[in-house]
Formats: sequence, structure tokens, C-alpha cells
Amino acid sequence: MQSSTEINRKHSHQFDEGNPLAQKKILIATILTGVMMVFEIFGGWFFNSMALLADGWHMSSHMLALGLAYLAYRVARKYADDPRFCFGTWKIEILAGYSSAILLMVVAVFMGIQSIERLFNPVNIHYNEAIAIAVIGLIINFVCAWLLHEGGHHHHHHHHGHDHDHHHHDHHHGHEHHENEEHDLNQKAAFLHVVADAVTSVLAIIALFAGKYFGWDFLDAVLGIVGAILVAKWSWGLIRDTGKTLLDAEMEHPVVDEIREVIEELDPQLEITDLHVWKVGRGKFSCILSLDSQNSAITADVVRKALSIHEEVVHVSVEINSNFKLSAAV
Repeated sequence: MQSSTEINRKHSHQFDEGNPLAQKKILIATILTGVMMVFEIFGGWFFNSMALLADGWHMSSHMLALGLAYLAYRVARKYADDPRFCFGTWKIEILAGYSSAILLMVVAVFMGIQSIERLFNPVNIHYNEAIAIAVIGLIINFVCAWLLHEGGHHHHHHHHGHDHDHHHHDHHHGHEHHENEEHDLNQKAAFLHVVADAVTSVLAIIALFAGKYFGWDFLDAVLGIVGAILVAKWSWGLIRDTGKTLLDAEMEHPVVDEIREVIEELDPQLEITDLHVWKVGRGKFSCILSLDSQNSAITADVVRKALSIHEEVVHVSVEINSNFKLSAAV
């Protein structure tokens, strides 16, 4: 007989597929970002470029965020077999993504305040040297963004052939519509930090060129404010996505309606009295379901088998209440 520790460990392996490739890429991006940060801060101080100095310190916050993302992967893998985590350690990565998003918002506020100050207190800049370093920084940003961009590698396409004995009609839901939304939010957080850094580098380069050739010193501050607004927008989106997962706010997810649809097709007389669905991995869900039934043929095993057409529902607990019997399965 399996102990609860053994069962939890089994579930942990089932939910936590890990992302070792992303972990390796983030480590490389962290090192590249750290090296470029030193060059930008030194260059900004030596050439009296406030734009470059600000971008260097801005990059330092991104290096910290990348390091946080890398650490999250390491910790999640280290504790993958820890029985205290009954649904695995995947949410450590989500927590890191949420923390990183908060840091990104702080960076946006800092950028906005600094840009407003620079608008009223312009400084003299050694344009040629500052532009050269900013361009190198942008190249590094592009390399890191290319490394961290998910592309289509983590999209899951489960083509369920829903031909079941208890169905007398074709059963095609088109589940790809919500599978494609499942991303590695920890990697996405790291990617957004790099993209935010690239955007600020582009704006800094435009401002430096405009200042050198047209004397538009004010443009540096104006574009800094624009960049701060963009970064804040990305940050808020990531805070919303990761916060939703951390708070288990998944009852509006399409998979919930699909679970209800399966139950209705199983037996229209079945009444769902309690339903809880929450995310336990990237594109993986757990479900607790309580039903009232007058059909003695409907058992917990029958319900679980019907729900198995949805591969994303990896853990199902079913309770059936009826006049005939009370059967439960965990």
C-alpha cells in the first residue's frame, strides 16, 4: 500500500515537467546582462551620459530579475521530490515571475521619475562614446531576447478524438484555443525584462542621435517617459497573469466549461453541487467535483474516465451523492 509521501512524490513528478533549457538560457542571459551592465555604468559615469548611466542601472535591475528566474528553476528542481509540496513545485516559478513583475514595475516608476527630472535639468553628454556603448548594449539585449523567446516550443496541441461509447454523436471541442495560452510565466517574466531593456536602449539611442545632430536634448527625457509607460504596461500584464495563478483564480478558464460539458453529456440528470478547478502545472489542472445523481450506473470511475479525454486535467477527485449510495474516490 502506498504511503501519502509516495503518492505526493508521484504527483509531483506528474505535474513538474521542468524547463531545463529555459534555465540554461536564462543563466547565459544573466551573465551577458551583467557584463553589459558594468560597461554601461562605467561608460555613463566616464562620459557624463546620464542616459547611459540610467540605462546601466536599469539593466542591473534586469540582471537581478534574470538571476531570480534562474534561481526559481533551481529551487523548483531541488524540491521536486519534497513531499511537503503536494502538487509539486511549479508555483515557485510563478512566484518568481510575480516578484520579477513587481520589480519591473518599480523600474518603470524609477524610469518615469528620472526622465521627468531630466526634462527640467538637462545635462551635457559625450554623444559619440555614449552612442557606441548604447548600440553594443542593444545588441546584447537582442541576443538575450532571442535566447529567452519561447516561440512555439511550449505550446501543447492535444487533438482529442472524442469518440466514446457513451456518446452517440461527434464530440469535437477544439481544445487548442486554450492550450496555446499556456506559457512558462517565469521565462516570460525574464523575457519581458530583456525586451524592456531593449526598448529603453532603442529610445536612448534615438535620443542620443537627436541630441547630437539636431540639438533636441529634451527628446531624451520624453522618450524615457514613453519607455517607462510601456514597461509599466508589460509589468501590469505579468502581475495579473502570475497573480491569477497564485490565487487559483481559474474558474473562468475554458477547461471549467469543458468539464461541465462532459458531465452533462455523461448524464443530463447529473447535478454538479461543487466544482473546484485550479492550475498545478503549465497547462495542467486539478479538479474536485461533487455530484448529485439518481443513476446507479454513474460511479466515480465512470466520471474520471469521461474526464480523461482532457489530458490537461491531471488530478481528479470525485464524490457522488445519491439515494442509492455514497461513493468517493481520491
